[in-house]
Amino acid sequence: MKTNLVLISGAVVFRRLKNGKELWLCVKLSQDSDWEIPKVLVRKGESSVRAAIRYMAESGGMNARVLEEVGRMGGSTVINGKIVPRRYIYYLMMERSAGENLSIEQMEWHDLKKTQKMLPLKKEKEMLKQASKILKEWRKRRKQKSINNRIKTNRKV
Repeated sequence: MKTNLVLISGAVVFRRLKNGKELWLCVKLSQDSDWEIPKVLVRKGESSVRAAIRYMAESGGMNARVLEEVGRMGGSTVINGKIVPRRYIYYLMMERSAGENLSIEQMEWHDLKKTQKMLPLKKEKEMLKQASKILKEWRKRRKQKSINNRIKTNRKV
């Protein structure tokens, strides 16, 4: 008997302002729902990375780039009276360009501390914290790569 898995992709999205400050995205899907990290059901045959990119484009109206996986968590849900495993995969995403919010009830950008306070779920707070750590490491690697490229270019001259 084949077990169906419900796969959900989470988008931990940040934007960097010109002054270097980073803001993180929080969404509300309805007036009476809590704030959360954007998430989408992964379609059959679709990768979880592609699902996150698609969701932010289709629903959030933005072009966003996946930098790295942040983390995973599991659980279960009930579908047609049967318990089905559910897996969440969260990705660190950088907003490249903003557009019009197409179907998310509310979208707000805040600094890390305020965003963490807005999220009621402990696991989502952890994913946001982990994303912030991964972003710092990503920036370090990117800076080092840039320095190494300049050194190689200077040696060739």
